[in-house]
Amino acid sequence: MTVLDSLSTRDAGLAALRRSGRAAIVVPGLFALGTEVLGNSTVAMFSAFGSIALLLFVDFGGPLPERLAAQASLVVAGAALVCLGTLTAEPVWLAALIMGLVAFGVLFSGVVSSVIAGSATSLLAVFILAVMVPGPVASLPDRLAGYSMAGAASLIAIVLLWPTPAREPLRHAMVRSCALLADRLRAEVECGRGDFGGDGRAALEKLLAESSTAVAALRTSFFGTPYRPTGLTTATRMLVRLVDEVVWLEEILDRNPLNGSTSPPDAVVGDVMRAAAELLGMGAARLDSLGGDFADPAPARQRLRNASAAMERALLHTPPAKNPKGARQRRSAVAGFIGSLEPSFRAQEMSSLILSITENIESVVAARDRRWWQRALGRRPANISSALSLAQERAGAHVELHSVWMHNSVRGAFALGLAVLMAGLTGVQNSFWMVSGTMAVLRSNALLTGQNALRALLGTLGGIVVGGGLIFLLGSNHVMFWVLLPPAIVVTGIAPAAISFAAGQAGFTVALLILFNIIAPEGWTIGLVRFEDIVLGCAVSVGVGLLFWPRGAVSALGQALAEAFEESADYLRRSIEYGLGRGDELTPFAPAPEEEQRDAAAAARRLDDALRGFLAERGTKKIALSDITALMTAVAVLRLTADAVVELWDQDDVAPAVDDRAARAEILRGGLLVCSWYQEAARALSGYGEVPPRRPRDNDADEQVIDVVRRELVDDHGRSTSTAIRLIWTADHIAVARRLQGSVAGPALRAAASQRRMKVWAVRCGGGRRPPHTPHM
Repeated sequence: MTVLDSLSTRDAGLAALRRSGRAAIVVPGLFALGTEVLGNSTVAMFSAFGSIALLLFVDFGGPLPERLAAQASLVVAGAALVCLGTLTAEPVWLAALIMGLVAFGVLFSGVVSSVIAGSATSLLAVFILAVMVPGPVASLPDRLAGYSMAGAASLIAIVLLWPTPAREPLRHAMVRSCALLADRLRAEVECGRGDFGGDGRAALEKLLAESSTAVAALRTSFFGTPYRPTGLTTATRMLVRLVDEVVWLEEILDRNPLNGSTSPPDAVVGDVMRAAAELLGMGAARLDSLGGDFADPAPARQRLRNASAAMERALLHTPPAKNPKGARQRRSAVAGFIGSLEPSFRAQEMSSLILSITENIESVVAARDRRWWQRALGRRPANISSALSLAQERAGAHVELHSVWMHNSVRGAFALGLAVLMAGLTGVQNSFWMVSGTMAVLRSNALLTGQNALRALLGTLGGIVVGGGLIFLLGSNHVMFWVLLPPAIVVTGIAPAAISFAAGQAGFTVALLILFNIIAPEGWTIGLVRFEDIVLGCAVSVGVGLLFWPRGAVSALGQALAEAFEESADYLRRSIEYGLGRGDELTPFAPAPEEEQRDAAAAARRLDDALRGFLAERGTKKIALSDITALMTAVAVLRLTADAVVELWDQDDVAPAVDDRAARAEILRGGLLVCSWYQEAARALSGYGEVPPRRPRDNDADEQVIDVVRRELVDDHGRSTSTAIRLIWTADHIAVARRLQGSVAGPALRAAASQRRMKVWAVRCGGGRRPPHTPHM
C-alpha cells in the first residue's frame, strides 16, 4: 500500500492534503512578499493568517462556478470583518461585546446554508485576528491589503492548484435510488402479471435488495456531513426536498408488494405502476444528466395521471359486497373489501408521490439550465420561493429554546466574548492565541470540551518540544526556517484528519514558532507564551461548556425527536379534520392546515440538525443509531402522510349526494386515536410518562365504516361514489400511521428510557424541563 493509499483511508478524497498543499505554497509566498519585499509585518501577518483561514479552514464543494462564487463571498465577508474588528478593538468591553455578537451572527446564520456553516471557522478566525492583534485604526489599510492579497491568492489557488473535483454525492445517490426503484416497479408489474419465471423472481429479489441498499446509502450521504448539505441555490434546495420523498417511496413499495391478481381493479393498478415506473425512470435519467437530450417528461406525467383516473373509475364501478349473515362472515367481508382496495391505495399513494418527486427533479434541472444572467438577476423556475424567504423560514425554525443550532450559537458567542474580555483584562501577551484556543476546543457538551482541551494542551506541548528543538538546532539560520515552513503547514492541515486533533495542534504550534521567528526571532520561549494562552482559552471553553447545556447532543436529540413527533402528529390530526370536513355542509369548515405544516417542517429541520450534532459527538452513543433511524423515518412518514391526506381532499370539491356523516365521524375517531398515541409517545421521548402500548386495529370500526359505505355511499346504480373512495383511502392513510406504531414502539421505549435517566440527573442538578403540551384531542 502506497503512502497516498494509506492516507486516503483517513482523509476522504485527499481533501485535507489538497487544502494543505495549496496553503503550503500560498502562505510562505505571501509571507515572503510581506516581509522580504514590502518590509511590512502587518501586511505579512494578515496575508499569512488570511491565507490559512481561506485555504485550510474551508473547502467548498460543487461545480467550479459555485465554488468561486462561495470563495469570493467569503473573501468579501472576511474583509468586512477585518474592518469591524480593527475599529472595535478598543475599549475591551466593546471588543468583547462585538465579538459575542459577531460570533452569534456567524454561527447562527449557518442554519441557512451549509456554505455559510462551513465558512464559520474561517470568518471567526479572521475577526479574532483583527480584534485581538494590537494596532491603531491607521493600520487598517495595511491589514486590508494583506487580507486582500490572501483573498486574491485563494481564488487563484482553488482554480489552479489541485482543484477540488465536483462532488455531488447526494445527487448521485438520489439518481441511483430513483433508477433502482423504477426498475423494481417494472419488475413487480411483470411479476404480478405472471410473466416472471424462477429467474425473474430471483431478479426481483435482487432488485429489492439493491434498491433498499441504495436508499440506505442516500440517507447516509444526506446525514454524513456535519451540516445539512444544501445551500441557498435553487437546485440544491429542491434536491433536498427529494430525500424524504424517496425514503417514503421505498416504505410504500415495501408495505404490500403487487399481488398479481387479474381482477379489473388490479389490472388498472398494473397500468398505474407501469406509468409510474416510466416517469420515475425518466426523472432519474434527467437528474443524472441534468437535462441533456432526453424526451420531455410531460407526456409520461400525463399518462400517469390518466392511468390513476382510470383506476379510480374502475373502483367506482366495483360496489361493496352485500351484507352477509353472521358476525364472522361480516368480519371476513370487511377484511376482504379493505384488502381489495389496498393495491389501489398503494398505487394512488405511490403515483402521487412519484409525480411530486419528478416535479422536484424538473425544478432542479430547470434551475441548473438557467443562463448566467438569469442566475445573476435571481430569476427562478415557477413555484420556487426566493432565497430570502427561504432563509427567513430556516432561521425562524431555529429561533426556539430547544434548537441545537441556537444552543451552539449562544454557547460559542458567550465563550468567545468572555475570552476577549479576559484577554483584555489580564493583559496576556498574545491574546489572539487565547481566543483562538477557546474557539478550537469548544464542543457541544462539557465532557467533549474538556477532552478537546486536554488534547489541545498535549498537542501544544508536543509542538513546543519539536519547534523548540528545531529553533535550538537552527539558531539564526533564516533560510532553513523558510525551507521548513511549507512542510509545517502541510502537517498542520493533514494531521487533524490523518492523525488526531492533538497532532494538528502540534503542527500548528510548530508553524507559528517558525513564522514568529522569521518576523522577530524570540527563540523557543514564544512557545511557552502560546501554551499559557491556550491554557486560559481552554479554561474559558470548559467553564462555558459546563454552564450552557452541558449534556450535549444526546439530550437535545431526544427533545428534538419529541417535538418532531408532537408537531407531525398535530399536522396529521389537522389534515384529517380538514379532509373529512370537505364537502360536509353540516360540519364547520376547517381551513387548510398550513400553519401546522410549517410547524412540522420546522421541527423536522431542528431534528435534522440535532442528529448531525449527535453523530458528530465522539464517545459511546446512549441511543442506538438504528433506533434513531427508525424514529426519524416515522417522523417523515407522519408528515408526508398528512401531506397526502390534504392533497387527496384538495382534489374533491363536489358535495356528497347522501348523508355520510356517520362514516366521516368513525374515520375521524380512528384518526384522533392514532394521533393521540404519537402525542403520548412524544411526551415519553421528552422524558415524561411512558410510551403507550400499540393500538390494535379496530375491526368493529372497520365494519361500521364499510356498512356506512354499503348503505349510504353507493349511487343509484350500485356503484361506489368518489367521496366513498376518498373516505376509504383516508382511512387507509390512518391505517398506515397505525401500522407505523409497530416500528416506533420499541425504539421509542429505549430512547424514552435514556431520556428519563438524563432527566433524573438534571433534576438532581437543579435543572429540568417542562413536558411538551399535548393538545386536547
